[in-house]
Amino acid sequence: MTKGHPIEVARAAFATGFEDLGENYAQDLVRKADGWQEPLPRWHFIGRLQSNKVRSLTPVVSLWQSVDRESVATEIARRAPGAGVLVQLDLAGLADRGGCRPDDAPALVRRCTELGLDVQGLMGVGVPGPPEGSRPGFRLLGRIADDLGLPIRSMGMSADLDVAVEEGSTMVRIGSQLVGPRPERPPSNTPRRNTP
Repeated sequence: MTKGHPIEVARAAFATGFEDLGENYAQDLVRKADGWQEPLPRWHFIGRLQSNKVRSLTPVVSLWQSVDRESVATEIARRAPGAGVLVQLDLAGLADRGGCRPDDAPALVRRCTELGLDVQGLMGVGVPGPPEGSRPGFRLLGRIADDLGLPIRSMGMSADLDVAVEEGSTMVRIGSQLVGPRPERPPSNTPRRNTP
């Protein structure tokens, strides 16, 4: 993952053999892809996905890792028929993170398939805190993937990588251990509205 880093960092990672690169922010991914020349990496979109961002991402995304609701799946199917997707599970129960409830995953996988999407697996982000705290969620994700016959389990980041691999991860999303901590994002220029 090269989120927050300039395109030069992504190019350096690609040059050393990392053919799959992930981004969390739509505008960053579009900007990096626009500045890229052949050969191209396989871009994964990993961040919280809004339906209105799908159109701009469609030309560059190889794998959509954060499909967590039917509206997003519908928009991807409309813009990129047959696209490869992972259904994201909410393993932490935090309101600001994406992901469907684990109990809802089978129905969402089924709906994605009905829409013609290529559901390749499940994705989940571990809970904040010590890595061991992520183990139950990773184990649950693996069990659901097994039940659904899905081969990819995208789980584990730099902080909880070992636990994820022990629990059967087939795809890890590491960035900070490879390219360093991500830079601070500049504050948004959008003024905040006061609410009563």
